Amino acid sequence: MMSVQADIKLDCKGLSCPLPVIKTKKAIDGMQVGQILEMVATDPGSVNDMKAWSHRTGHELVDQKQDNGFFIFFIKKVK
Repeated sequence: MMSVQADIKLDCKGLSCPLPVIKTKKAIDGMQVGQILEMVATDPGSVNDMKAWSHRTGHELVDQKQDNGFFIFFIKKVK
């Protein structure tokens, strides 16, 4: 399995939609193109939300996984 190294980590545990998406957008806005954000959420809705958000914004959802009740996303800023 490929290991993705994050440049920045964002903790969205305990937050419900739309807060993880809003915090992710703010974090991505402050990053350089090519950097990878690791976002961790506990809201199961974040799986569909992050897929839709990355598709809509064009940022690449490099990887995602579920571990012990946490939803972990790796998002690459592409523009």
